[in-house]
Amino acid sequence: MHEFLARLYQFEIRIRKAVNSQMRGNFRSIFKGSGLEFSDLRTYQYGDDVRAIDWNVSSKGHGTFVKIFREEKDQTVFFLVDVSASQEIGTAARSKLDTTREVCGVLALSAIKEASHVGMYCFSDQKEKYLKPSNSMKHGYQLIVNLFKLKPESIRTNLADALLFTLNVLKRRSVVFLVSDFIDSGYEHNLKALARKHDLVVIHMYDQRETSLPRLGIIPVYDTESRRTVWVNTSSPSFRNGIRQTFRQSQQQLERFCKQYNADYVALDSQADYVPQLIELFRVRKTR
Repeated sequence: MHEFLARLYQFEIRIRKAVNSQMRGNFRSIFKGSGLEFSDLRTYQYGDDVRAIDWNVSSKGHGTFVKIFREEKDQTVFFLVDVSASQEIGTAARSKLDTTREVCGVLALSAIKEASHVGMYCFSDQKEKYLKPSNSMKHGYQLIVNLFKLKPESIRTNLADALLFTLNVLKRRSVVFLVSDFIDSGYEHNLKALARKHDLVVIHMYDQRETSLPRLGIIPVYDTESRRTVWVNTSSPSFRNGIRQTFRQSQQQLERFCKQYNADYVALDSQADYVPQLIELFRVRKTR
Protein backbone atom coordinates (compact mmCIF):
# COMPACT_ATOMS: atom_id res chain seq x y z
CA MET A 1 0.00 0.00 0.00
CA HIS A 2 2.85 2.43 0.82
CA GLU A 3 4.52 1.70 -2.53
CA PHE A 4 1.19 2.16 -4.29
CA LEU A 5 0.59 5.55 -2.67
CA ALA A 6 4.15 6.69 -3.37
CA ARG A 7 3.71 5.87 -7.05
CA LEU A 8 0.39 7.73 -7.15
CA TYR A 9 2.00 10.84 -5.61
CA GLN A 10 4.79 10.80 -8.22
CA PHE A 11 2.34 10.51 -11.12
CA GLU A 12 0.01 13.16 -9.70
CA ILE A 13 2.90 15.62 -9.27
CA ARG A 14 3.97 14.98 -12.90
CA ILE A 15 0.46 15.72 -14.12
CA ARG A 16 0.04 18.81 -11.95
CA LYS A 17 3.37 20.33 -13.01
CA ALA A 18 2.75 19.66 -16.70
CA VAL A 19 -0.76 21.11 -16.71
CA ASN A 20 0.24 24.19 -14.71
CA SER A 21 3.29 24.90 -16.87
CA GLN A 22 1.41 24.49 -20.14
CA MET A 23 -1.71 26.41 -19.21
CA ARG A 24 -0.31 29.07 -16.83
CA GLY A 25 -3.33 28.58 -14.63
CA ASN A 26 -4.30 26.69 -11.53
CA PHE A 27 -5.06 23.01 -11.59
CA ARG A 28 -8.42 23.18 -9.89
CA SER A 29 -10.38 24.20 -12.99
CA ILE A 30 -10.03 20.59 -14.16
CA PHE A 31 -12.35 19.47 -11.38
CA LYS A 32 -14.15 22.62 -10.26
CA GLY A 33 -17.54 23.52 -11.68
CA SER A 34 -17.67 26.51 -13.99
CA GLY A 35 -21.40 26.94 -14.57
CA LEU A 36 -24.40 28.30 -12.65
CA GLU A 37 -26.91 26.36 -10.60
CA PHE A 38 -30.32 27.28 -9.15
CA SER A 39 -30.15 28.61 -5.58
CA ASP A 40 -33.43 30.25 -4.52
CA LEU A 41 -36.45 32.39 -5.48
CA ARG A 42 -37.26 36.01 -4.65
CA THR A 43 -39.98 38.47 -5.63
CA TYR A 44 -39.60 40.30 -8.91
CA GLN A 45 -38.12 43.82 -8.71
CA TYR A 46 -38.10 46.53 -11.34
CA GLY A 47 -35.12 46.03 -13.65
CA ASP A 48 -34.86 42.24 -13.21
CA ASP A 49 -34.34 40.19 -16.34
CA VAL A 50 -37.74 38.83 -17.38
CA ARG A 51 -36.01 35.67 -18.60
CA ALA A 52 -35.29 34.82 -14.95
CA ILE A 53 -38.99 34.76 -14.02
CA ASP A 54 -40.22 31.39 -12.78
CA TRP A 55 -43.62 31.28 -14.47
CA ASN A 56 -44.65 28.02 -12.78
CA VAL A 57 -44.33 29.55 -9.30
CA SER A 58 -45.64 32.96 -10.37
CA SER A 59 -48.79 31.42 -11.86
CA LYS A 60 -49.95 30.34 -8.38
CA GLY A 61 -51.08 33.91 -7.73
CA HIS A 62 -48.82 34.92 -4.85
CA GLY A 63 -46.73 37.35 -6.86
CA THR A 64 -44.05 37.29 -9.52
CA PHE A 65 -40.88 35.43 -8.63
CA VAL A 66 -37.48 35.26 -10.28
CA LYS A 67 -34.86 32.52 -10.00
CA ILE A 68 -31.58 33.23 -8.21
CA PHE A 69 -28.49 31.40 -9.47
CA ARG A 70 -25.14 31.00 -7.77
CA GLU A 71 -21.78 30.13 -9.23
CA GLU A 72 -21.17 26.39 -9.12
CA LYS A 73 -17.68 26.15 -7.66
CA ASP A 74 -17.88 22.87 -5.75
CA GLN A 75 -17.95 19.86 -8.01
CA THR A 76 -18.65 16.21 -7.31
CA VAL A 77 -16.11 13.85 -8.89
CA PHE A 78 -17.37 10.27 -9.24
CA PHE A 79 -15.38 7.20 -10.32
CA LEU A 80 -17.24 4.41 -12.09
CA VAL A 81 -14.77 1.50 -12.15
CA ASP A 82 -15.02 -1.83 -13.99
CA VAL A 83 -13.46 -4.60 -11.85
CA SER A 84 -14.77 -7.61 -13.80
CA ALA A 85 -12.56 -10.59 -14.69
CA SER A 86 -11.75 -9.28 -18.19
CA GLN A 87 -9.81 -6.50 -16.46
CA GLU A 88 -7.32 -9.08 -15.19
CA ILE A 89 -5.81 -9.55 -18.66
CA GLY A 90 -2.14 -8.57 -18.84
CA THR A 91 1.23 -9.74 -17.61
CA ALA A 92 1.93 -11.41 -14.29
CA ALA A 93 3.37 -8.12 -13.06
CA ARG A 94 0.69 -5.79 -14.44
CA SER A 95 -2.91 -6.29 -15.54
CA LYS A 96 -5.53 -3.90 -16.86
CA LEU A 97 -7.04 -3.83 -13.37
CA ASP A 98 -3.69 -2.80 -11.86
CA THR A 99 -3.46 0.13 -14.27
CA THR A 100 -7.11 0.97 -13.65
CA ARG A 101 -6.42 1.20 -9.92
CA GLU A 102 -3.45 3.50 -10.53
CA VAL A 103 -5.30 5.79 -12.95
CA CYS A 104 -8.28 6.14 -10.59
CA GLY A 105 -5.91 6.67 -7.67
CA VAL A 106 -4.02 9.44 -9.46
CA LEU A 107 -7.22 11.18 -10.46
CA ALA A 108 -8.67 10.73 -6.97
CA LEU A 109 -5.59 12.38 -5.43
CA SER A 110 -6.12 15.43 -7.63
CA ALA A 111 -9.85 15.43 -6.94
CA ILE A 112 -9.30 15.18 -3.18
CA LYS A 113 -7.17 18.34 -3.27
CA GLU A 114 -9.36 20.31 -5.66
CA ALA A 115 -12.96 19.08 -5.39
CA SER A 116 -15.46 19.14 -2.57
CA HIS A 117 -16.97 15.70 -2.98
CA VAL A 118 -15.41 12.45 -4.25
CA GLY A 119 -17.24 9.12 -4.66
CA MET A 120 -16.75 5.71 -6.28
CA TYR A 121 -18.73 2.75 -7.58
CA CYS A 122 -16.86 -0.45 -8.47
CA PHE A 123 -18.87 -2.96 -10.46
CA SER A 124 -18.82 -6.32 -12.21
CA ASP A 125 -22.32 -7.61 -12.94
CA GLN A 126 -23.17 -6.53 -9.40
CA LYS A 127 -22.24 -3.85 -6.91
CA GLU A 128 -18.72 -4.61 -5.67
CA LYS A 129 -18.07 -1.40 -3.74
CA TYR A 130 -19.91 1.89 -3.37
CA LEU A 131 -18.60 4.95 -1.55
CA LYS A 132 -21.04 7.84 -1.36
CA PRO A 133 -19.49 11.18 -2.41
CA SER A 134 -18.07 13.06 0.56
CA ASN A 135 -15.83 16.07 1.02
CA SER A 136 -13.34 15.01 3.69
CA MET A 137 -9.68 14.23 3.11
CA LYS A 138 -10.09 11.07 5.20
CA HIS A 139 -12.87 9.89 2.89
CA GLY A 140 -10.68 10.52 -0.15
CA TYR A 141 -7.87 8.33 1.13
CA GLN A 142 -10.39 5.73 2.20
CA LEU A 143 -11.52 5.59 -1.42
CA ILE A 144 -7.97 4.90 -2.63
CA VAL A 145 -7.38 2.22 0.02
CA ASN A 146 -10.68 0.48 -0.80
CA LEU A 147 -9.84 0.49 -4.50
CA PHE A 148 -6.39 -0.98 -3.84
CA LYS A 149 -7.65 -3.77 -1.54
CA LEU A 150 -10.83 -4.66 -3.44
CA LYS A 151 -11.31 -8.36 -4.29
CA PRO A 152 -14.23 -8.65 -6.76
CA GLU A 153 -16.82 -11.31 -5.92
CA SER A 154 -18.18 -11.76 -9.45
CA ILE A 155 -16.31 -12.38 -12.72
CA ARG A 156 -18.92 -11.07 -15.17
CA THR A 157 -19.74 -7.58 -16.49
CA ASN A 158 -22.96 -5.59 -16.63
CA LEU A 159 -22.06 -2.08 -17.73
CA ALA A 160 -25.68 -1.04 -18.37
CA ASP A 161 -26.70 -1.67 -14.74
CA ALA A 162 -23.65 0.21 -13.44
CA LEU A 163 -24.52 3.24 -15.58
CA LEU A 164 -28.13 3.11 -14.40
CA PHE A 165 -27.00 2.97 -10.78
CA THR A 166 -24.85 6.07 -11.31
CA LEU A 167 -27.73 7.92 -12.96
CA ASN A 168 -29.91 7.20 -9.94
CA VAL A 169 -27.45 8.11 -7.16
CA LEU A 170 -25.99 11.32 -8.67
CA LYS A 171 -28.69 13.97 -8.41
CA ARG A 172 -26.63 17.00 -9.45
CA ARG A 173 -24.32 17.41 -12.41
CA SER A 174 -20.94 15.83 -11.67
CA VAL A 175 -17.64 14.92 -13.31
CA VAL A 176 -17.88 11.15 -13.93
CA PHE A 177 -14.79 9.10 -14.80
CA LEU A 178 -15.87 5.81 -16.38
CA VAL A 179 -12.92 3.38 -16.48
CA SER A 180 -13.59 0.08 -18.30
CA ASP A 181 -12.43 -2.19 -21.11
CA PHE A 182 -15.97 -2.03 -22.52
CA ILE A 183 -16.12 -5.75 -23.25
CA ASP A 184 -19.90 -5.78 -23.00
CA SER A 185 -22.96 -4.86 -25.06
CA GLY A 186 -26.34 -3.20 -24.63
CA TYR A 187 -25.05 -0.28 -22.56
CA GLU A 188 -25.24 2.49 -25.19
CA HIS A 189 -28.64 3.88 -24.14
CA ASN A 190 -27.58 4.36 -20.51
CA LEU A 191 -24.19 5.74 -21.57
CA LYS A 192 -25.95 8.36 -23.69
CA ALA A 193 -28.16 9.33 -20.74
CA LEU A 194 -25.11 9.63 -18.46
CA ALA A 195 -23.25 11.81 -21.00
CA ARG A 196 -26.24 14.14 -21.32
CA LYS A 197 -26.73 14.55 -17.57
CA HIS A 198 -23.10 14.71 -16.40
CA ASP A 199 -19.61 15.77 -17.48
CA LEU A 200 -18.45 12.34 -18.64
CA VAL A 201 -14.86 11.21 -19.16
CA VAL A 202 -14.53 7.76 -20.76
CA ILE A 203 -11.23 5.95 -20.13
CA HIS A 204 -10.98 2.88 -22.37
CA MET A 205 -8.52 0.39 -20.89
CA TYR A 206 -6.95 -2.25 -23.14
CA ASP A 207 -3.95 -4.58 -23.37
CA GLN A 208 -1.79 -5.35 -26.40
CA ARG A 209 -2.56 -9.06 -25.97
CA GLU A 210 -6.14 -8.30 -26.94
CA THR A 211 -5.14 -6.68 -30.22
CA SER A 212 -1.96 -8.45 -31.37
CA LEU A 213 -1.43 -11.98 -30.09
CA PRO A 214 2.08 -13.46 -30.42
CA ARG A 215 2.47 -16.15 -33.09
CA LEU A 216 2.31 -19.30 -30.96
CA GLY A 217 0.44 -21.62 -33.31
CA ILE A 218 -2.67 -23.43 -32.05
CA ILE A 219 -3.10 -22.66 -28.36
CA PRO A 220 -5.89 -22.79 -25.73
CA VAL A 221 -7.31 -19.37 -24.77
CA TYR A 222 -9.21 -19.09 -21.49
CA ASP A 223 -12.11 -16.63 -21.19
CA THR A 224 -12.02 -15.38 -17.59
CA GLU A 225 -15.67 -14.24 -17.59
CA SER A 226 -17.36 -17.23 -19.30
CA ARG A 227 -14.78 -19.65 -17.84
CA ARG A 228 -14.51 -21.42 -21.17
CA THR A 229 -11.39 -22.55 -23.02
CA VAL A 230 -11.26 -22.15 -26.80
CA TRP A 231 -8.50 -23.40 -29.12
CA VAL A 232 -7.34 -20.77 -31.62
CA ASN A 233 -4.67 -20.61 -34.31
CA THR A 234 -2.64 -17.53 -33.40
CA SER A 235 -0.47 -17.95 -36.50
CA SER A 236 -3.44 -17.58 -38.85
CA PRO A 237 -3.34 -14.18 -40.65
CA SER A 238 -7.14 -14.07 -40.94
CA PHE A 239 -7.57 -14.75 -37.21
CA ARG A 240 -5.01 -12.11 -36.23
CA ASN A 241 -6.49 -9.52 -38.60
CA GLY A 242 -9.98 -10.32 -37.36
CA ILE A 243 -9.04 -9.67 -33.73
CA ARG A 244 -7.24 -6.45 -34.64
CA GLN A 245 -10.11 -5.14 -36.78
CA THR A 246 -12.76 -6.05 -34.20
CA PHE A 247 -10.92 -4.13 -31.50
CA ARG A 248 -10.29 -1.14 -33.77
CA GLN A 249 -13.92 -0.96 -34.88
CA SER A 250 -15.13 -1.19 -31.28
CA GLN A 251 -12.70 1.53 -30.21
CA GLN A 252 -13.64 3.85 -33.08
CA GLN A 253 -17.34 3.31 -32.46
CA LEU A 254 -16.97 4.20 -28.77
CA GLU A 255 -14.87 7.27 -29.61
CA ARG A 256 -17.45 8.49 -32.15
CA PHE A 257 -20.20 7.92 -29.60
CA CYS A 258 -18.36 10.07 -27.04
CA LYS A 259 -17.80 12.90 -29.54
CA GLN A 260 -21.46 12.84 -30.52
CA TYR A 261 -22.59 13.34 -26.92
CA ASN A 262 -19.78 15.71 -25.81
CA ALA A 263 -17.96 13.21 -23.59
CA ASP A 264 -14.16 13.07 -23.32
CA TYR A 265 -12.53 9.86 -24.56
CA VAL A 266 -9.05 8.44 -24.03
CA ALA A 267 -7.74 4.91 -24.70
CA LEU A 268 -4.96 3.70 -22.39
CA ASP A 269 -2.61 0.77 -22.97
CA SER A 270 -2.31 -0.98 -19.59
CA GLN A 271 1.41 -1.69 -20.15
CA ALA A 272 2.39 1.84 -21.25
CA ASP A 273 3.06 5.10 -19.42
CA TYR A 274 -0.40 6.65 -19.17
CA VAL A 275 0.65 9.97 -17.60
CA PRO A 276 1.28 11.83 -20.92
CA GLN A 277 -2.21 10.91 -22.13
CA LEU A 278 -3.80 12.07 -18.89
CA ILE A 279 -1.87 15.34 -19.18
CA GLU A 280 -3.22 15.81 -22.71
CA LEU A 281 -6.74 14.97 -21.51
CA PHE A 282 -6.51 17.59 -18.76
CA ARG A 283 -5.05 20.13 -21.16
CA VAL A 284 -7.95 19.69 -23.58
CA ARG A 285 -10.51 19.88 -20.78
CA LYS A 286 -8.94 23.04 -19.40
CA THR A 287 -8.80 24.86 -22.73
CA ARG A 288 -12.41 23.90 -23.40
